[in-house]
Amino acid sequence: MTNAATDTYDVIVIGGGPPGENAAQYAIKGSRRTAAIVEHELLGGECSFWACMPSKALLRPADVLAAAKAMPGVREIVGEARLDVPAVLERRDSFTHNRDDSSQVEWATNNNIDVVRGRGRLAGPRTVEVVDSEDTVVRTLHARSAIVLATGTTAAIPAVPGLREALPWTSRDVTNLRVVPRRVAVLGGGVVACESATWLRALGVEELTIIERGDALLAKNEPFAGDLVRKHFERAGITVLTGATVEEVSRPDARATGYGQIHGGPVQIRVDAQTVTVDEIVVAAGRTPASEGIGLESVGLDVSGSHGFVEVDDHLSVAGVDGEWLYAIGDVTGRALLTHMGKYQARIAGWVIGARAEGRPLTGPRFSDQADHDMVPQVTFTDPEVASVGLTEAAARAKGVDVEVVEYDLAALAGTALLRDDYEGRAKLVIDRASDVIIGATFAGPEVAELVHAATVAVVGRVPMETLWHAVPSYPTASEIWLRLLEAR
Repeated sequence: MTNAATDTYDVIVIGGGPPGENAAQYAIKGSRRTAAIVEHELLGGECSFWACMPSKALLRPADVLAAAKAMPGVREIVGEARLDVPAVLERRDSFTHNRDDSSQVEWATNNNIDVVRGRGRLAGPRTVEVVDSEDTVVRTLHARSAIVLATGTTAAIPAVPGLREALPWTSRDVTNLRVVPRRVAVLGGGVVACESATWLRALGVEELTIIERGDALLAKNEPFAGDLVRKHFERAGITVLTGATVEEVSRPDARATGYGQIHGGPVQIRVDAQTVTVDEIVVAAGRTPASEGIGLESVGLDVSGSHGFVEVDDHLSVAGVDGEWLYAIGDVTGRALLTHMGKYQARIAGWVIGARAEGRPLTGPRFSDQADHDMVPQVTFTDPEVASVGLTEAAARAKGVDVEVVEYDLAALAGTALLRDDYEGRAKLVIDRASDVIIGATFAGPEVAELVHAATVAVVGRVPMETLWHAVPSYPTASEIWLRLLEAR
């Protein structure tokens, strides 16, 4: 849908993922300002169609089945049952609307936001060119107040001989899989790799190998989290190779068969001194900022020194561009490659754009990005889950913070024992000795995702440890961990 009546808007957003949608909405909310989103794929972006939504739709059935098998009185009914794969995939497709973005476009229309189809690129100050698939300019847009870059990232393919030619699955394929390969190798040991391995095994992959060049899984978390996930993977029959180097990939019969289809014949992967043969290979080895080809040079920006990421200040204004008209949000900034953080940045950028358009001062914390400074929450939906916020102990010490740490066994709580018979988990707080406030928290175990927001409030609010004694956890719930951590201290 396009609005051919005008080529001038108050706000133009390049990129229509959730951050872009939020930026457009918040920048014009409650005003007569106009906004347009330029998007060359699907409005709703990576999260809606290829990442957050389909991945969690694949993970939840596996989680429910695992919990059922760990509960007496239920496991006898479930027995050795496996997931109904067609039903799981059908439910996933219902959340992605079979990659139909018409409902997203309807949302934009209802919020007075125009959707302009095509690839957007800067063409000088306050100017956006919209180009088609042939790179032909089909429309030129002008912004009165602001342009927001929300182009996100794409899957990185490591420079391994033969890997790109093998047409491996990326995150888009593995979340939109149409068939379940019998043998799969996952390259990487981070969040995407570990979540993908979780649902692939649950959906019936018989031989699953994780190949990680680092020494641990989920290396950005506290070490116990990755260790616990690895232990559960190996119990499930998944082979985990860490400290491993992929030397070469070979797939003579590689074919572009479409998202989630097996891309040709068997794949041979030479890993150190061994060869792993699989039916499909999943690359989950990081993300690359989608900043190439969006016209940054037209406004004097060179991002080669920041690995392609667009640097911003805490108002989300792009560094190095005068005039307070260019902003960047989400993954392309490199601050935190998480949808919820991109949306958080979008809200701030929207408020800033609105205030500047109306000549209001940027006073108060609402107009400044604070959470990206060591207060980022994240959940990894593996079995067990890993939920964290703020700094790990190692990261805090690397910053020179004098910290105290306290840990506790989550399985020792009545609340978690009631959740499932095989509960295993651990919790850890990182405390700044000087201020006596929590600067980091990590939870690993089944259903710990719901614990992280309380920790986030404590970290962001800098709640004194003594005050936490008066935050009484309900019994018997997993939140009792807060009392036990205080007692353990």
